[in-house]
This record gives sequence, C-alpha cells and structure tokens, in this order.
Amino acid sequence: MNVLHITADWKWTGPADPMLSAILGLRKRGHRVDLACPEAPEGSLGALAERARSRGVEPAYRLERGQGYLPLRDGREVGRLRAFLAGGDYDLVHAHHTRDHLLCARALGRDRTKLVYSWHHGSPVPARPWNRWLFSPRRLRGVTLLSGSLADDFASGFGWDAERVGVIPGCVDTEHYAPRERDAALAAQFGLHEDHCVLGVVARLQPHRRMDLLLDAFARASRSVPELRLLVVGRGTRAARVLDEPVERLGLGDRVIHAGYRREDYRGVLALMDALVFLVPGSDGSCRAVLEAMAQGIPTVSSERQILPETVVDGMTGAVVEEDAERFSAAFVDVARNREVWLERGRAARLRAVEMYRTELQAQRLEDFYQRIRKA
Repeated sequence: MNVLHITADWKWTGPADPMLSAILGLRKRGHRVDLACPEAPEGSLGALAERARSRGVEPAYRLERGQGYLPLRDGREVGRLRAFLAGGDYDLVHAHHTRDHLLCARALGRDRTKLVYSWHHGSPVPARPWNRWLFSPRRLRGVTLLSGSLADDFASGFGWDAERVGVIPGCVDTEHYAPRERDAALAAQFGLHEDHCVLGVVARLQPHRRMDLLLDAFARASRSVPELRLLVVGRGTRAARVLDEPVERLGLGDRVIHAGYRREDYRGVLALMDALVFLVPGSDGSCRAVLEAMAQGIPTVSSERQILPETVVDGMTGAVVEEDAERFSAAFVDVARNREVWLERGRAARLRAVEMYRTELQAQRLEDFYQRIRKA
C-alpha cells in the first residue's frame, strides 16, 4: 500500500510520536509510507520534522504553518496539496488533526474515500453538530480511536459501520524502554538515596494537570512516610505557579525534586522511580508516559480519567484511584510500605506493555485496518 500520513502541527506534541512510529512500522512491513508536515519556525529545536529526519523519515510534503483552518487563507495550500496528491498515487491519506483533515478533504475533492482520520484523545468524540459534519461516514473512509470502548461509542453515536472504525491503542518501543538498573550517579544528582521511595511525575506543568491535588496528597503521605520523594519531570511557562510556589507553601522543601525537561537521560530518570503518578492526560490520549513507564517495569498510580483505567490495571500493574487527595495519599503510602507488591506490579506492567502496546503491534493493527476499510 501507498499511504501518506499528514499533520498540520509542526511541534513534537503527543500525537507526533505514535504517528512517526506508525510510519516506520508500516515501512518495515513493506509499505510505502510518507510524511507531510510543516517545517518548524527558525530556531525551534526538537520539532516534528527534525525528529522525523533523525529517524530516517524525510517529509515528502511541507505544509504551510497556520492555526486552524481558514478557507480564504488556505486556498493556496489546498491547491498545492491537490497537485501533490494527484501525483502521489496514494491508496490512503491519514490525517491527524482538524486542519489537515479539512485541507485534505478539499484537496481530494470527490476522492475523499481515500481519507482516514485518527482521534488521538482518550475521551469520546463529542457529538456536537460540527463533529457530526466533520466525521460523517460520507466524508471519510475510516476513523481510528484508542480503545474498543471509544470505537463502539463512536460507531453507534455517529452512524458508522463498525468495519470502518479501527482500534489502534497507543504504542511504545519496548526494546528502547527496557527495564534498567538505577544509575547511582544520576540518583545522587537529585539527592536521592537507596532508602528513598521515589514517586515520579512526567507532565507539562499546567494548572489543568492537577498538580494541586498531587502535592496535597504527597504532603499528607510524606508526613507518615518521611522517606517519600516526588521527582517531577517536565516544564511549562507556569511552573512557578503550579509547582514551585505550592511546594514552598506546603513546606515540602527537598522532598519534591524538579528535574525539568529530560531528553538524553530520560530513561535513566524514569528508572529512578518506584512508581509513576499520572492524573490528567495531555494532548496524547494514549498517555505515552504511562506506556513508557510500563515498558521499563514501573507501576503507575493513576486517576480514573479517560483511558487510564483501561491502561493501568488496578491491583495488577498499578492502582487506579478516585480523584481525592486522601485516596492518593493512601496509595503513595502503600507504594512505600509494600515494596515487593509494587515491584511485582512493575513486572506485570512490563509484560502488559510487551503483549499489548509494543510498536510492532501498532503497525500490524494499522495494516489490518487499512486493508479492511479498502474492502468495506
């Protein structure tokens, strides 16, 4: 098959990594798969196009950058894209955001049966009039969602034939994110000792990620278990407001360690954690940080939001907790006081990641879905 994956977002956001993994995985299975995306603004580092090139994927088409879809402004882009698609001989065009979806729909014209769309959120597609028009089965060949429950909800709510709705869960490179020993030098860099029990957070530091609840729960737990430490991996323009100031106000001092954004040593930082804590999914509904932790054999304490209860199996690969400070505090204390239980949950998490979420399965599932919708 010849497939084009297209995104109008130049940033390395949540959906970018699974999209790039899909391209590479499908290429390994013998398909011709191209990428279309915008170039990053000058001076921007670590954006999608740069990361794609580092993994051997040169964008075949460069979209103009733009926020949202504006018919008058984007008329020229539609024309360029139409000419490119006409010469590309693509069996399917796979869009990942609303803007590229609309650009492709106009560029393909009556040939919209080639168009596929991925819903990257871990919550159901809202049944608003706009979405009913956008996701009409007359406008798209197929749609993928992250879980069976989301797919069933979408098919029944939007009038789709189930054969044209695919379940493509999140994915993780389980060889790259293999279990590893803790790096003593890295631990010392953060002031961590062997007797510390480390809870980890990987998230962009924004108010909606519920750092207030997390810090409240951690403060309660650390009063009972002084050896608890909270290692926060992430950055954000509001880091002072959502992390630094509350830490000072709660008197948590050196018990909360802000590791900032990590890239080269990210896996080593993950390996310092006894458990990951994940409350609110971000732009990637599959919760990639949870999958990466699972692959490294790290259990998760999660909320009940969106797809998390389907990813974290309560009592087996971690704990799924009602969004309440006291309940999260109890879970944190349990991690510290029942180390062997949580080590076993980490081993179960690794097994689940390999059996359900490894990147090879993503490519196989997409291939099966593509073949199915072409026959439907």
